[in-house]
Amino acid sequence: MALIGGGVAFCSFAFRPAPTVQGEHENNLKVLPKDISHDELMQVMHSFEVATGMNCGDCHASSATDPSKMDWAADTEHKQTTIAMMKMVAEMNKQYFAVEGNFKDNYLQSQFEVTCITCHNGHEEPSNLVTIPIPVKR
Repeated sequence: MALIGGGVAFCSFAFRPAPTVQGEHENNLKVLPKDISHDELMQVMHSFEVATGMNCGDCHASSATDPSKMDWAADTEHKQTTIAMMKMVAEMNKQYFAVEGNFKDNYLQSQFEVTCITCHNGHEEPSNLVTIPIPVKR
């Protein structure tokens, strides 16, 4: 599974151009710390891509002045949903699994029991399938 996941992640990043990054501090982070390093931010964002099957342009808007660049700070509907889901993930882990601390550290250090992939499993919309046991003939 890890090999397949790694292959999917590699292909999703290797075969599309990386968006042009504006200034590292031009953001309006609401859940992640404002002083997050660029590498840590990219780790979180790329993990969201794998978990949801989405990419940068699905949540971030193109710059109004230069469409070849991204406006990372612009709020879009998907970005607002993601922020709400990050808060929900943190709250669920705190309430049900006693995971204290900030989102970034808990997420990057695999402290959370529930993460984006728990429900999304690589799809934009969370799966709402119920598993029904198949009777075993004896």
